[in-house]
Amino acid sequence: MTNVFATHPLPASAGPETRALDAGLVIDPTTGAIAPNVSMSVNNALMPGDGAFSADGVADLADLPYLYARWTNPTVRQLEQRLAALEGAEDALATATGMAAIAGTLFTFLKAGDHLVVSDVCYAGAVELTQRVLPDFGIEVTPVNMARLDLVEAAMRPNTRLVHCESPVNPILRIVDLEALAAIAHRHGALISVDSTFATPVATQPLTLGVDLVIHSLTKFINGHGDVLGGAVIGRKQLIARIRGRAGVYLGASLSAQSAWLIMRGIDTLYPRMRMASDSALAVATFLEGHPEVERVIYPGLASHPQHDLAKRQMDVFGGMIGFRTRGPRAAADRLAERLRVIHYAFSLGHQRSLVVLLDTEEMMTSTFRLTGEALSDYRAYAGDGLFRLSIGLETTGDIIADLDQALTP
Repeated sequence: MTNVFATHPLPASAGPETRALDAGLVIDPTTGAIAPNVSMSVNNALMPGDGAFSADGVADLADLPYLYARWTNPTVRQLEQRLAALEGAEDALATATGMAAIAGTLFTFLKAGDHLVVSDVCYAGAVELTQRVLPDFGIEVTPVNMARLDLVEAAMRPNTRLVHCESPVNPILRIVDLEALAAIAHRHGALISVDSTFATPVATQPLTLGVDLVIHSLTKFINGHGDVLGGAVIGRKQLIARIRGRAGVYLGASLSAQSAWLIMRGIDTLYPRMRMASDSALAVATFLEGHPEVERVIYPGLASHPQHDLAKRQMDVFGGMIGFRTRGPRAAADRLAERLRVIHYAFSLGHQRSLVVLLDTEEMMTSTFRLTGEALSDYRAYAGDGLFRLSIGLETTGDIIADLDQALTP
């Protein structure tokens, strides 16, 4: 008897919103339940000869039957297929956190004697991992302002194996010309990975611009509810299989089934959420540009952004992240923390509720970036003495603006 609940593959012409809902979706063959099942079992029954005791020598763990949850899991695999579809990729690996995705990628493609070119400004954990941990393993690292393609070209070496960047950059929202950067990396025989957490697939599809691997902190906009940790790396099947065999097995970076289910729940509404957040962000950024207490606003959708033209070419929406500077940033931070009623003064970003936090430049240089010379001047051109990182949520736009206005005004 034919299973009436069998899932039919999506047509090749399916739009991104449809893929966000249905790519990889498996209808329960017994109950007809449409929401994905949560497979909490650590092990799966198998017949002798169906599996492998060791991952060593297995070309792609995803091609084996489900054996053990640290290798592959049915719920996590649905999430991976949906993420791959969103980025137009062959495959994806979901990980326990965004940092696990970054670390898994770096430790898969770099070894002692290899060279990494990395953005001099990016997520703090990535900065500290690449510049303080990787050299302990004999890996050479060169941080570069990747908005300066001449500096990237000059940094490339015969042993450069990977170029890692972000766009937009956390926290200063600098944009990277991904197509041009990919061309440089490939001309020198290197792979290129981009952390696209701020952009999401709604704004940018880096693989279409020549990037090899796209990384996301699923904790942020893709999940969008501030209630689960997760990460992903997405790209060609051959590359993802290598990362899965190392990060998923030997680094213990596996995502739980429950977390995968929550993230898929968030992906269902990714497109409308990001479009609403982007629309609100443009209105909020425009308001902040006219506020007497604000010195500068950094948002890719504003004509004042130094790379606005590149953002228009590379982004379908401009995202939900805003940076702004005020006079007396520490005093302004105190006012925001005490007075805000709609926005929350807190770390993290990409949640359904708006969040803002001051990233003090001196503190950032001491704890994480440690930039000097021209690189420090470039950072200060964006951040000044301190940058407020504002993540726009799903509140009424007017309420966000009113809350900022009353909190910023002395």
